[in-house]
Amino acid sequence: MSDLIQTITVYALPVLFGITLHEAAHGYVARMLGDQTAWAAGRVSLNPIRHIDPVGTVAVPLFLLLSSKLMGGAGLLFGWAKPVPVDWRMLRNPKRDMAWVALAGPASNLFMAILWAISVSLLYRMGVSNTDFWFRMGVAGIQINLVLMALNMLPIPPLDGGRVLTSILPTRLAIPFSRIEPYGLVILIVLMFTGLLWYLMQPVLAFGYLIIKWFL
Repeated sequence: MSDLIQTITVYALPVLFGITLHEAAHGYVARMLGDQTAWAAGRVSLNPIRHIDPVGTVAVPLFLLLSSKLMGGAGLLFGWAKPVPVDWRMLRNPKRDMAWVALAGPASNLFMAILWAISVSLLYRMGVSNTDFWFRMGVAGIQINLVLMALNMLPIPPLDGGRVLTSILPTRLAIPFSRIEPYGLVILIVLMFTGLLWYLMQPVLAFGYLIIKWFL
């Protein structure tokens, strides 16, 4: 149980910062491109409380982490935040700008991973042990944000990668593709429990770690 508590405390801040900046970035870019919906709703904020989904951000990750630890696993983390409201019709060029709004979230996670990598590098240069709490939190920050980036870039609506693909596809293909959205979470869960999810995330994860190495 003490190991579980330590894991939760190490990962809590990186998860909160990761989802907060991710969602705020969507709203910020949407505002820049003409849609004020998220701004008016107070969602372009670095306050985690505005983005936390009680089920997706708290209950589901804690349940999965606890159950996987009790079963002897390394600890499984999966969850989501409250989606930032975006009215695509208000964007100056809805089809094109949809991609930029979607990409803002994963880009923010890459930025956060870089900041955590810089903190880990500084701690290492200061002689801090890799078993130190803050060192472990820095490593967790890198992992969490790269996973969030890779997960959200999967081309499955309503994930950001699905939005980007919808933006790129010709309208005659984009409309039927977007109809997958109600089933996106089910598809994601099936991929996770069949082991295919991590396989599909590997190319983006590899790209992320390649970038991170420059700062370590």
